[in-house]
Amino acid sequence: MPEIKDVILEYVQEEYLEEDDDMEITYDSKLITGGIVDSFSMVSLKRFLETEYNIRIPDGKASPEAFDSVNNIVKLLKEFDVE
Repeated sequence: MPEIKDVILEYVQEEYLEEDDDMEITYDSKLITGGIVDSFSMVSLKRFLETEYNIRIPDGKASPEAFDSVNNIVKLLKEFDVE
């Protein structure tokens, strides 16, 4: 079973990068402040996480800071006992 951070990284690469984009995203890449994920995309990413891990992320927890890197997202998911 793939690690959570790998699932999230793959999703971000597939959904938010163009096919011919050679940008390399790491677990620490800035997704929001780096311009990879915008506010609309953040909503779709939140929905993906809720569906993938069968959780509900309150809007107050879905901050740009919490979604600004794969590692930050993993830290957020651990609050919901997602391992």
